[in-house]
Amino acid sequence: MPETGYARSGELHIAYQTSGEGPPDLLLLADGLIPMEAMAEEARFARFLDRLAAFARLIRFDRRGIGLSDPVSPNAPLTLEQWMEDARAVMAAARSEHPATIGIAEGTFVATLLAATHPDAVSALVLLNATPAIAAEPFAGWGVASRGIRRLEETVEEAWGTDTSAIVAFAPSAANDAAYHEWLARSLRRATSPAAARAVFDVLFYSDVRNVLPAIRVPTLVIHRAGNRWLTPEHGRYLADHIPGARYVEVPGEDHVPYLGDPEPILEEIEEFLTGARRAHDTDRVLATVLFTDIVGATERAAAMGDRAWRERLDRHDAAVRRQLERHRGREVKTTGDGFVATFDGPARAIRCAQAIRDAARQAGVEVRAGLHTGECEVRGEDIAGIAVHIAARVASAAGAGEVLVSRTVVDLVAGSGIEFETRGEHALKGVPGEWRLFALRD
Repeated sequence: MPETGYARSGELHIAYQTSGEGPPDLLLLADGLIPMEAMAEEARFARFLDRLAAFARLIRFDRRGIGLSDPVSPNAPLTLEQWMEDARAVMAAARSEHPATIGIAEGTFVATLLAATHPDAVSALVLLNATPAIAAEPFAGWGVASRGIRRLEETVEEAWGTDTSAIVAFAPSAANDAAYHEWLARSLRRATSPAAARAVFDVLFYSDVRNVLPAIRVPTLVIHRAGNRWLTPEHGRYLADHIPGARYVEVPGEDHVPYLGDPEPILEEIEEFLTGARRAHDTDRVLATVLFTDIVGATERAAAMGDRAWRERLDRHDAAVRRQLERHRGREVKTTGDGFVATFDGPARAIRCAQAIRDAARQAGVEVRAGLHTGECEVRGEDIAGIAVHIAARVASAAGAGEVLVSRTVVDLVAGSGIEFETRGEHALKGVPGEWRLFALRD
């Protein structure tokens, strides 16, 4: 945990922290209400911040009324201008005269206002999964953020720091992660009181900086995740279209919060934009064929059979899958409740294993579907990450019952093996840019 300092903004004290070494300096204008200390308690969030601090001196702060900064009166309206002055006070206290600024989601409101109002104080602007407005049209119809914030506004008195149902939309990869739900609820309770939270929501929900965008004259990078359902890519494209000279980059993924899913494509774009290069990092990457399997109709079968009988059927399925993985030299990465994720060092073995798993599953009384893709994966302990993993998962979700579906890459790599395929046409894989031609294994 970095040391906490305090900047004086008018009559209030604004808590801030720095980590890493510049140049460049990077001022973070985060979204939501998560305090700095809570960010460090969520490992994925902490890794994201550490990665930014690997190529910049990262400066972050708690806005007035949040976390370690001075509280505000619920009866005194908050404004974007006050938050901008808080940012300038932190810059002065941290002796940062010309930092780059990164605005995440509604952090964009202050980031764009700062860049347009004080262009000599900002060297560059990065907008990440961002928007110029939430409640105004047409932005309210682009994603579910407007409904989510309105729900928070309505339930803040009864459910502040307890209702985390919006995670399904803004962090789908953590929807079933109980620890993440608990961390978020605890962080919100620590951030501020319900009454002060309502004042913050008034700024986040009703601000509109569209008229500010044409006045921005600093180099600007806009990054948006293709599968973001909270704020769809239309928000990012609007920003890039209306900020002079802005560059727009769309990266794969569904999570609105950038530290979940695979953050590396985002971080690489930011690093190259600010430093001019993408450096090699201490991560283990390996080319592998990734296999996803899934029992078709598992929920309906479980309801029809009852818990005990279904558990016995599932145990037989799991044992059969593991036998085939061992036989074909596959490595079990993890189970997904009613399916498996595995990797292979050869695509032909992976295909034959998928076929054997399908046949063995039928003998165990269930139907499975399987999807495979070959690509570079990041090895994180026993787990894997990266775009290749996302593609394999999407290929599997496109397969039908008893079908083994593969990407074009896999087909090309097993040419001459005698394995035959039938084309299944072009598919849009959710969260993955472009159209993908898929092929089904021909028995």
